[in-house]
Amino acid sequence: MRIRPIVWALVLVGAFWYFTSEANWSLSRLFRPVRETGQMWSEPDTAHTAPALDNEANNIEVYKIANQATVNVTSIVYREDWFMRVFPEEGQGSGFLIDPEGDILTNHHVVRGSSRLTVTLPDKRQFPAKVLGSDARNDLALIKIDAPGKLPFLKLGDSDHLQVGQKVLAIGNPFGLAGSLTTGVVSSLGRTLQADRERALEDMIQTDAAINPGNSGGPLLDSRANVIGINTAIFGAQGNIGIGFAMPVNRAKGMLNQYRANGRITRPHLGVQTVFVSGHLATMLELPAAGGLLVQRVERGSAAAQAGLRGPREVVVVGNYQIGVGGDLITGVEGQPIDTAEALQRAMDRKHAGDPLRLSVYRNGRTQQITVRLGEAPADVE
Repeated sequence: MRIRPIVWALVLVGAFWYFTSEANWSLSRLFRPVRETGQMWSEPDTAHTAPALDNEANNIEVYKIANQATVNVTSIVYREDWFMRVFPEEGQGSGFLIDPEGDILTNHHVVRGSSRLTVTLPDKRQFPAKVLGSDARNDLALIKIDAPGKLPFLKLGDSDHLQVGQKVLAIGNPFGLAGSLTTGVVSSLGRTLQADRERALEDMIQTDAAINPGNSGGPLLDSRANVIGINTAIFGAQGNIGIGFAMPVNRAKGMLNQYRANGRITRPHLGVQTVFVSGHLATMLELPAAGGLLVQRVERGSAAAQAGLRGPREVVVVGNYQIGVGGDLITGVEGQPIDTAEALQRAMDRKHAGDPLRLSVYRNGRTQQITVRLGEAPADVE
């Protein structure tokens, strides 16, 4: 039986209607956002942030704790230009509260020479600050603000048992950007950083946590939000290249203990002038070839004088120099040999006035041990 052409036509029209209706329905669902919002993609009704990983959650928790106690320190120093005109110069650094009464730890170089200090808290309140004392040799300073109520503060941890690879977090105000957090690890320990021609900062913590200008004086924290260092310097003059340095917090504890005991911060003083001799020169002077620091002068009434250290009996000429001979040769300090002219000063930088200092002294052909109770340096001497 033959199907008439009109039947075929009806079947085709029906099929076309059915499939185009389904397609239109599907396309209308696919492109509904196009008509309603003008967007060219579909998206869920609600976007959910992925839960923080354990390490991220720890970063967030440490930041919430530490940022409330980290402050911005602004200093005003008056300088002279080429035409002898005096102008104010503003500098910025960081610091952190160590008790609810407003005591703040920062770097000595942040407050050095300042005629006016201003501390800005995370809630934007500003207060004038005064310097209670500083330890220039360790680049540390203690300042204070008088703010109403109790302030949030950070706990001081232990920097003597740090390990390379340990996670650390740095908070501060790099380039004036308050409340910035960076993370990293302890990259190395015991680093020596030459601060200037006369002074080296020893036993520094090296970290790859980004430290930039303005971070100085801010806290370096462990994963429990305890302060283990004071961010101090970067390697290079412009900005972070992955090498930053922090002063171990245990060095600051000594300064704080001294202030709480005596109401001031002092620098230790031995009271001797010395010259480093070794090798051929030491042999010429009939001293051990390993050498040491030959005492040239003992200050009257100083800690060295009270301990019985002896100065030269006569002066000889060696080349173009006059050297006092016949006095004590300091060959060791705190059990370590004196192998450079700076060795004694480096050992004293770890001490405070009143602390004992053990010296190995070569005198009259034999070595003896002498303990010196360090004195206090004059206030006008850094």
